[in-house]
Amino acid sequence: MSLTTDLSTAGAAAPARAGRPAYRVTFLRVLRSEWAKFWSLRSSWITLALALLFVLAFGLIRAWRYKVNIDAGNTMDHEVRGADAISLSLFGLNFGQLALGVLGVLVAAGEYSTGMIRSTLAAVPRRLPVLWSKALVFGVIALAVGTTGAFAAFAFDSGILSGTAAAAGFSDAGVLRSLFLAGVYLALIAVCGVALGALLRSVAGGIAILVGMLMLVPGLISLLPTSWQNNVSQYLPSHAGGSMYALHHEAHTLSPGAGLLVLALWTVLALAGAAYRLKRTDA
Repeated sequence: MSLTTDLSTAGAAAPARAGRPAYRVTFLRVLRSEWAKFWSLRSSWITLALALLFVLAFGLIRAWRYKVNIDAGNTMDHEVRGADAISLSLFGLNFGQLALGVLGVLVAAGEYSTGMIRSTLAAVPRRLPVLWSKALVFGVIALAVGTTGAFAAFAFDSGILSGTAAAAGFSDAGVLRSLFLAGVYLALIAVCGVALGALLRSVAGGIAILVGMLMLVPGLISLLPTSWQNNVSQYLPSHAGGSMYALHHEAHTLSPGAGLLVLALWTVLALAGAAYRLKRTDA
């Protein structure tokens, strides 16, 4: 009787086990997880909105000031000389990059501050897919926000600058390239933020390094002799990025392709450091 019961129980359990779905950790599932985590935070929505607002608002303000100076006859003003539609429209990138970069730090370092990273790494024991997923998800989102902001700012500024020396349209040479690479620049800065957050595992530390890299170091370099500035500053992340979307280039600045390569190398270096620490040390 007991043997028959055991056999019938085992027979009933076998189909149940066979019918149970086998869940595996795949890169696509990790991507979906990071996508869901990103959009579940209110800070993500707010910071993305601020980044878009910065790009649009400061671009419009800069173009309006240019128009006011032109109408007043201040053609020799430092804000007027050498200005073009791209440099005026994309002036807000200087502020949008900070918003996206800081959000990138929060995307990675925020899990360390809350302790959620332990649950994440327990679900994904190989670890590195977590970093690649965070970088890819936020990089794509930042690319979409940055490109949208750049094109929208230029579209509005084209009307403001109409009839001035800086006037330009989407069909002018180099305009589409500049606007698209402006979005790529913001995306790479966002990924750098993710890498710094994962590398330092500290929100405050990651933001400090990011701000120093984008603002403080270029300021210190400007104190060097001019010849040294020209040789060093062009390889800084912010200056290399500026050469990516600049419509016109000076002799001591990089070409768009070279600027993209330099900024990509900075990004890869930051990701490599983050990957090494994630793989070698505990959370």
